[in-house]
Amino acid sequence: MRFERITSTLIVLPIDNIDTDQIIPARFLKTTSREGLGEKLFHDWRYSKDGKAHSEFALSIARPGSRILLAGSNFGCGSSREHAPWALYDFGIRAVIAPSFADIFRANAAKNGILTVEVTREFAAFLLESQMRALGLEVTIDLQAQALSAGGITIEFPFDAFSRQCLLHGRDELDYLLSQMTEVEAYENAHAGS
Repeated sequence: MRFERITSTLIVLPIDNIDTDQIIPARFLKTTSREGLGEKLFHDWRYSKDGKAHSEFALSIARPGSRILLAGSNFGCGSSREHAPWALYDFGIRAVIAPSFADIFRANAAKNGILTVEVTREFAAFLLESQMRALGLEVTIDLQAQALSAGGITIEFPFDAFSRQCLLHGRDELDYLLSQMTEVEAYENAHAGS
């Protein structure tokens, strides 16, 4: 789940307040496996009641291999289910760009290999407009530089330093802690009995 730099076309879903139940409906959460959840991503928007994919839905019209989702404000609000980033990742999405994210979703996404890139509403509108003008607009996100480039414009984006290091090294919090075991044990030994 290492993340350094990605260049991809966009999957465009510019809707505000997309909650985790819309990302993956609760009825699909009976699994502890991440595999196959991508098929259920945005299920109730993506498929009709008879199971046929809506031909005009964002995931249906996205270019094959698109790995960046452009969404509206407050993406990932709702419950704290980890299945939402699991479904995005299993589908192939590695980054979500939005004007804002729910805090719990942002944390769960980073822990599961997905970068959340917060941009201004104006820049999100620029990306949407650029995508509409030139289907197949390529966006490059460089986590090391914390920069996003598209349509001849490059902006910097904020990102939590610890989460950034974890993503750059393909670690989660537990992996990080385990990588520090020598230092932890040295500290414990030096302070034993104090």
